[in-house]
Amino acid sequence: MKISLRILLGYFLIVGLAAWFVLNIFMDEVKPGVRQAMEDTLIDTAHVLARLAAPDLQAGQLNSGAFAKALRDMDQEPIRARVWSVQKTSISYRVHVTDTRGIVVFDSKGLDVGRDFSKWNDVLLTLKGRYGARSTLANPADEKSSVMHVAAPIYAGTRLLGVLTVAKPNLAVAPFIEKGQRKILNGGLWLLGLSLLIGLAVVLWITGSLRQLVRYAEQVSRGEKAEPPALGTSELATLSRALAGMREKLEGKQYVERYVHTLTHEMKSPLTAIQASAELLEEGVTLAQHRTFAKTIADQADRLRQLVDRMLGLASVESRQRLEQPVEVDLAALLAELLHSREPQLAARQLTVEVSAVDEATVLGDKFLLDQALGNLVDNAIAFSPAGGQLDVAIQQREPRTVALTVADQGAGVPDYALERVFERFYSLPRPATGQKSTGLGLPFVREVAVLHGGEVSLANRPQGGAVATLVLPRVLKR
Repeated sequence: MKISLRILLGYFLIVGLAAWFVLNIFMDEVKPGVRQAMEDTLIDTAHVLARLAAPDLQAGQLNSGAFAKALRDMDQEPIRARVWSVQKTSISYRVHVTDTRGIVVFDSKGLDVGRDFSKWNDVLLTLKGRYGARSTLANPADEKSSVMHVAAPIYAGTRLLGVLTVAKPNLAVAPFIEKGQRKILNGGLWLLGLSLLIGLAVVLWITGSLRQLVRYAEQVSRGEKAEPPALGTSELATLSRALAGMREKLEGKQYVERYVHTLTHEMKSPLTAIQASAELLEEGVTLAQHRTFAKTIADQADRLRQLVDRMLGLASVESRQRLEQPVEVDLAALLAELLHSREPQLAARQLTVEVSAVDEATVLGDKFLLDQALGNLVDNAIAFSPAGGQLDVAIQQREPRTVALTVADQGAGVPDYALERVFERFYSLPRPATGQKSTGLGLPFVREVAVLHGGEVSLANRPQGGAVATLVLPRVLKR
């Protein structure tokens, strides 16, 4: 699927979902909104009519007075009103009055006089001095036949005479609800259509620039001379310049030489472990020590094999700049295995190791690459430590989402002029014990692994003497 279609589908999916949620909310709110407005009107009407009915009810002539006559005659008067394109031709109110016992003493339709309404919420709650209202189906078999009833107390001074209830069928406002929902739906469809057109224009604009970048990359891959596309000052223009800069750097590198140097450097540590174990075996050791050193030789030989295999794939990993199949790696366990494999080197230099670790130090990454990176840091600390010194290794939680592994030695530290260059490829300092330099690829390798895992590495001098290397990685948060 083309990226333009993916972007368009993704954009339309987001807009469509947002519009769907918004439309649903508006559609769902139309009906209760209209009914709430109707209820508010019924409240006002009920209280006005209750005040008008009070004199006739107090005089005992509610059914024969002017109030009753006016209500009975209201259905006879024609109405010609057009509300929001809906034609209204009749009054849909129904009014009934109950006494203080809840018995109906007046009904504008003349249907329920004498019935006991004391159990209905509109009458019951109003007689208790509270707001009384209810919605009841006129026909239990028809859900659309609900009628809203709102009541108001009838007083003569401070004495309660009865309750007046105004009822109105919800069907009376159904045309307004349906019309409102139709307008919202039509507006939503127009919005979706307009959003689709805008999305299409944005996609064409973005993919046009992307196509220029793709053509440039294809020309570079074929070895053709090509100028990076001019894309103004946008992020894509920055990407274009970055691709041009990357091409210049890649053309100036010798990949074979670089990986040969790196592989040679990385093979030194396991070869040194094998050599040290073999020398100790020649001196005569106990059976237990013989087994330990023999296992070290076997482990380091296997490590060499893995190193060759993994280094062949390192170029691909480096070019992709991401981990293919990251797994959870326990840094504390990985460090313990690493220090165990370095026991011959530590013993040869009479070095001790002080380790402090946190319980949860799990990161997501490539165990082999992390092992190689940590091995480089430990090997550097061993190389720059004075005989009989101590290595301080710690795994500490820096922030809720990061963990830091530090490896510190008691050597002379790093000269100030070299602190900013130690991570440059092929830059190396002489080892105090031998005066020899390494290939200068260890720390650059560590930095590459750190970046690949979303972390960073630094090297600094300790106030009390020596250097400390710090590898910071994002950790796996446990639920």
